[in-house]
Amino acid sequence: MAEQPDGLITIQDYIRWGATRFNRAGLWFGHGTDNALDEAAALVLGGLDLDPGLPVSFRGCRLTPAERVAVTDLIERRVTERVPTAYLIGRAWFAGLRFDVDDQVLVPRSPIAELVEAGFEPWIDGERIGRVLDLCTGSGCIGIAAALFLPDADVDLVDISPAALAVARRNVAHHGVEDRVRVLESNLFDALAGQRYDVIVSNPPYVSAAEFAALPPEYHREPQLGLHGGDDGLDLVLLILLEAARHLTESGILILEVGNSARELEQRLPLVPWTWIEFERGGEGVLLLTREQLVQHQGEFEGA
Repeated sequence: MAEQPDGLITIQDYIRWGATRFNRAGLWFGHGTDNALDEAAALVLGGLDLDPGLPVSFRGCRLTPAERVAVTDLIERRVTERVPTAYLIGRAWFAGLRFDVDDQVLVPRSPIAELVEAGFEPWIDGERIGRVLDLCTGSGCIGIAAALFLPDADVDLVDISPAALAVARRNVAHHGVEDRVRVLESNLFDALAGQRYDVIVSNPPYVSAAEFAALPPEYHREPQLGLHGGDDGLDLVLLILLEAARHLTESGILILEVGNSARELEQRLPLVPWTWIEFERGGEGVLLLTREQLVQHQGEFEGA
């Protein structure tokens, strides 16, 4: 149990103290926040089982002795163990929705949330989306959010990791979408023979070996299976590009996050007409291709 600091009484006291501790420790922020104060607020509020949107007026509330101990311990673990806040409090937010997480899944943070909130428009007419595939689903956040923003669509969540799929199932149940969301174990498309979708969306492992080695400690707390994409980061990306067309409807689209491997992908396949999506809230490295484009460039994917 961490030593209790003197003079800290209210929620805001612990947020301020936590932010100071984080700044002095030189922590990395990249799993939902980008600064020490927001990180401390997320950790303290989460540790008290309060939503991040708690009105500011409540931050003057006093913590009980047991709550002070619990929050202090969380702050100390964040500093000494470099564990992402989402793992410490067991939850994260994506597209305005709460999801359970643990260290068997990546912490949700994809800019694809903006596309989901917009029903994937203007890239496809949201009203005619009947089926969505969330490939390499992890916690299930992208696919489950899609099911909630597209109430008439059926969604398949696919991952190779049984441990990740256990988390996804919890989130499916939490959001009450069992009637429209399936959870399937599969190595990419292996278990999806004959299945076609209007939208395939994927945030696969795409971090290169060199980039992975240089990541801050917080990222090494996440499952390597969800991050490491081979020497150049493109091992799974290229497989998805090769196979996606046969699992899309005639007017279907592929949305694929490749992060910092975007430049390598463009250099490897310079003739492909990549559409790189721009996001209002920040983020990059997300491409879009239609089924027609995937078919037209199939030979290049095969040769890559």
